[in-house]
Amino acid sequence: MKRREFLKTSVAGSALVMAGGIGSTGLLASACSPKIKTVKDRKDPFQLSCAGYTFARFDIDTTLKTLQQLDIHYLCIKDFHLPLDATDEQIAAFHAKCAEYGVTGYGVGPIYMKSEEETDQAFAYARRVGVNVLVGVPDYEILPYVDKKMEEYPEIYYAIHLHGPDIDIFQNAPVTWNKVKDLNPRIGMCLDIGHDLRDGCDPVADLLNYHTRVFDMHIKDVTDSTKEGHAIELGRGKIDFVALFDAMRKVGYSGKCSLEYEKDMDNPFMGIAESFGYLKAISHIG
Repeated sequence: MKRREFLKTSVAGSALVMAGGIGSTGLLASACSPKIKTVKDRKDPFQLSCAGYTFARFDIDTTLKTLQQLDIHYLCIKDFHLPLDATDEQIAAFHAKCAEYGVTGYGVGPIYMKSEEETDQAFAYARRVGVNVLVGVPDYEILPYVDKKMEEYPEIYYAIHLHGPDIDIFQNAPVTWNKVKDLNPRIGMCLDIGHDLRDGCDPVADLLNYHTRVFDMHIKDVTDSTKEGHAIELGRGKIDFVALFDAMRKVGYSGKCSLEYEKDMDNPFMGIAESFGYLKAISHIG
């Protein structure tokens, strides 16, 4: 169900979504077509979360306060909030601050890796931070070295971030699959659904096809399935989120679904709230 169809069902439903979420499944049920079943207490294996890049222009306190207000409890940590060379004391203080807001840092990245030294630093950083998801963007020549590092770091899942047509490596899920399918099974992808679509792929089909190597997901919506497509509030663009949730449940995806909101980055808060509200409402449709 696309956003425009979802909002047509009732004025009340529209107002609730625009406010950033629907607090009552009963209200959602009354707003939707009788053919659509709603699930009040569904226990999905995946969790909604946030990609740190969403708050690229804000400090960690603003980030955590926003997530607390939105009832989001997981964050993929970017190095502008916790530097790659952070001391153990700084890492401990960072985790303590997150805990004050009910947030857990579940992964780190994306981190670009163009050399063995940068790869060593990234893996060591992930271990010191205490996460098991490392979202990376390695040069193709570094992949064999990444493969070797997996033996040294058996707790790490290495998720290569897709970047669509913006860069000339790892543009989409099929390209990434072909690069990693013969490597260590813990080397896979962070399926950025918006960039995947902008490169002419179908992120829902790609999740179904390559789910054994999808270790993280960046959730965004875009205006078009071309390079010219740009970020927009969830539900206003081209992504079919009901189909996406159905696919996640079908394959048993148990990772995080991190909103990566890249519109109005100087003042993204209304768009972030709207997007999480829409995502939470759609997740109750079964």
